[in-house]
Amino acid sequence: MDVNLLSPGALAFVGDAYYGLLVRERLAEINRPSGELHSLSVKLVKAGAQAAAFKLIESELSDKELSVYKRGRNAHVNSIPKNASVGEYHSATGLETLFGYLHLSGRDERAEELFKIIWEKSVKGE
Repeated sequence: MDVNLLSPGALAFVGDAYYGLLVRERLAEINRPSGELHSLSVKLVKAGAQAAAFKLIESELSDKELSVYKRGRNAHVNSIPKNASVGEYHSATGLETLFGYLHLSGRDERAEELFKIIWEKSVKGE
């Protein structure tokens, strides 16, 4: 499969699931009740949090990665969730597109490297 030919929507679809899995794997390490883990997960994968996450890694991205992000950010969307601004939602879609692209390109190590930056700067507060 040539991931460069996939639509931003298809990449974001996969990226949403992959990013969510990265969040859940990290949260599992803190070993809390499942209801608490679920609540934390929802907070970390919502559009506002993903838009903020992009800002944390923006300076670390290669030209190609930034281009993939922008393809997703600029893609047409049919609806915006009520808990997010239009800008946040587009930025979150761009982040999901990037993570989907990296995963489908077999570059999970790079995705995990970027996610580590997000986790350490936003969740752990470092």
